Parts: sequence; C-alpha cells; structure tokens
Amino acid sequence: METFEQKLRKTAKRLGLKPEQIPHHIAIIMDGNGRWAKRKLLPRVMGHRQGAKIIERIALFCVDLGIESLTLYSFSTENWNRPKSEINALMHIHSEYLVDIRPVLMKNNVKLIHLGRRDGLPAPVLNDLTDTMKETSANTGMILALALNYSGRTEIVDATRKIAQEYKKGKLRLKDIDEQCISQNLYASNLGEPDLLVRTANEMRISNFLLWQISYSEFYVTKTLWPDFTKTSVEKAILAYASRKRRFGTI
Repeated sequence: METFEQKLRKTAKRLGLKPEQIPHHIAIIMDGNGRWAKRKLLPRVMGHRQGAKIIERIALFCVDLGIESLTLYSFSTENWNRPKSEINALMHIHSEYLVDIRPVLMKNNVKLIHLGRRDGLPAPVLNDLTDTMKETSANTGMILALALNYSGRTEIVDATRKIAQEYKKGKLRLKDIDEQCISQNLYASNLGEPDLLVRTANEMRISNFLLWQISYSEFYVTKTLWPDFTKTSVEKAILAYASRKRRFGTI
C-alpha cells in the first residue's frame, strides 16, 4: 500500500507541481444541491441524493491524490430551520450513506470521524454514524471528517465549556489556557487545520464552518454546483492553491 508521501509525489509530478504544493488537508463547503435539482426540474431531495453520490467519488479521488484529511460540511445546526420534510429526507440520506459507504472506507483504509454535536441527531443516524466510525477506527489512511449537526461557534462554545470544567476541577491553571489548549479541546483535535477551503456554487460565505481552524486556510470558490463537482474540479482547486504564496503573517 502506497504511503501519503508516495501518492503526493505522483500527484505533484502529474500536475507539474512540487509535493509541498499539494494541500494535506482539504475542507469543502458542499453547496448547490437544491439549485442543481431546480435547474433539472427535479425535487430538491434529488439534488441531495446526487450530492451524496459525489461525496464517495471525491473522497476516493482524494485518497488517490495522497490527501491526508478531507473535511466535508454536510449539515449545519442552522439547517434544522429548513422545512421538516427536507430535514427528514436529509437525515434518511445521511443514514443510508453512512451504511453504504462502510465497505468502500474499509477497502481504501479511510477513517471516518464526526465533527458536531451528537445530541439532536435522530437515533438511526446517530447509530449508523457510531457504527461506521467504530468499524473504520483502526484505519490508518485518509481521515474523512463529516461535519454533521455542526456549527463553528458551537464548537468553540463546547471547547470553552470543557476547558472551564477542567479549570474548575483544578486540572488547568489560567496560564495553561492558550491557543493550543483551545485547539486540543475542539471536536477533533488530531485533525489539524485545513490548508485549502473549497466552497461550491459561487457562494462567498464561510457559513459558520471551522471558524477557529481556517484562520490561515487558502480559500477557493467555484461556480460549480456540488452535484457537478468532479475530479477535474478538485485538481483546479489544488492548482489554484499551489499558485498562492502562504506567508502566515510574515513578509
């Protein structure tokens, strides 16, 4: 089985880049499912179903590229304000997807993790999420992080509460609370920060996604709707990322 480094070298050579120009962690705000369905005169739920199919294709392509982590924004806490019929359909699609993708994740050594609050998720979705995470927990390849019932602000609030509890128990001193401490108390402290944040459907918003983690991420916005997102779309985003000079506040 090829290592991340070996895959990165192959990807870089094919794209005419250096290995260090390939992002290690890509995060995607998947937008445009409803608009895709509307353009095709289909119910919105059909757009969401097509969007779910694209997840598997893009995830496997990222595995081949040598990407170490892929984080996907699939359902925000604000999405609960949508019509009940659409929410029910979305939850059913999530449950189906989490079951159907298990063999694929196992075959490709992909580890699934969850970002977000478990409270509030329907029992079938929570059970399927838990089972898939458990089954893939020993996998050592790419990490696929699913931001489900997720909010960037809520994540920071939850991290702050954990830190406050540790301080109250006397396990933390005031001087111990720094950026590293906050990072370690986020939903997935071992995931790391995205190098590249992609948003589809030409929307110029962060939408409460990874607010702490994207402080130095490179942004790439495309007009492509998520159900039309392809391998070529991923490569265009990577090439755009490679053209940037990341200064991290320096000259």
